[in-house]
Amino acid sequence: MTTRTHEVCGPSASAFAFALGARLGGAVLWVREAWLGDQINPMGFASYMDPQNVLVALAPSHIDVLAAAEEALRSGSVTLVVLELTQPIGLTEGRRLQLAAQQGKSTGVCLIPEGMGSNAAQTRWRCTPVFDADPHAPDSTLQRWEIIKNKSGTLTAWTVKWDAQTRRINVVSSVAQ
Repeated sequence: MTTRTHEVCGPSASAFAFALGARLGGAVLWVREAWLGDQINPMGFASYMDPQNVLVALAPSHIDVLAAAEEALRSGSVTLVVLELTQPIGLTEGRRLQLAAQQGKSTGVCLIPEGMGSNAAQTRWRCTPVFDADPHAPDSTLQRWEIIKNKSGTLTAWTVKWDAQTRRINVVSSVAQ
């Protein structure tokens, strides 16, 4: 999964990005357009990773998001670059991100709207929350992570749960659900 750029869609896409950031370790650059009204809250992802390791960059336009992400990936200064994309990217832009990730030995994750994506992405994931029927469950982090595009493997899905203590993803068997 490293040194490539991937795409994630669905309501739990940001949880996927935070879990990947925790797994990879190191610094994370989160690039988004400045006009977007919502923000990521450091307290909301503190169980995934130290908020001090996340730098949020606000870019004036879609093109600036792509440019900043490409430079960060190529530099190798960050382990993970998360791009919040609101518009489709072409094959050329997607390929540039792939080459930059390989050159800088970094990983890129594009958070995209459902149904949008680039042919250049190595993988595309759909991430959705899973309802936990146990009303006494201490935590409701069950997620369904489905790989819907994979250039080098098969397509499948997993139900996963974030373990905040170990900062790891655990695959939940269907029996345990």
